Amino acid sequence: MPSGYELALTADPDSGSKETSEAAIVELSVDDLRTKLEAHNVRLIDVRRDEEVALGVIPGAEHIELDAFDPAQLDFSDGREVVLYCRSGRRSGIVAERLAAHTGAPAQHLAGGILAWQEAGGELQGIAPIDAAGG
Repeated sequence: MPSGYELALTADPDSGSKETSEAAIVELSVDDLRTKLEAHNVRLIDVRRDEEVALGVIPGAEHIELDAFDPAQLDFSDGREVVLYCRSGRRSGIVAERLAAHTGAPAQHLAGGILAWQEAGGELQGIAPIDAAGG
């Protein structure tokens, strides 16, 4: 019998790994993120593309683009909670799944991304100047 076969026999087919995967991802509201930022114990990571980040980021965020995100390269030694975000929450959800799979612990991301942050009146830093000619 192949190794692990006995585990497959005892697994509940109705439990599915999707439920386990989803349980490992924590979607934060804008208010949740604000509370965490006020406590100064968050490592906020923006996973958008360079050109998106050039338009502004949530204050205090660092940038690691989705394609370059490698959870094995993150330093967790300072004890801060990692919170991910992107434009709408889709890409940060993908990265959160990678992070949760790597650490074996739940990973957090901002539901609705930076769009939800802005809609709730959240400020941005590093906004590129707008061309006076309308560009």
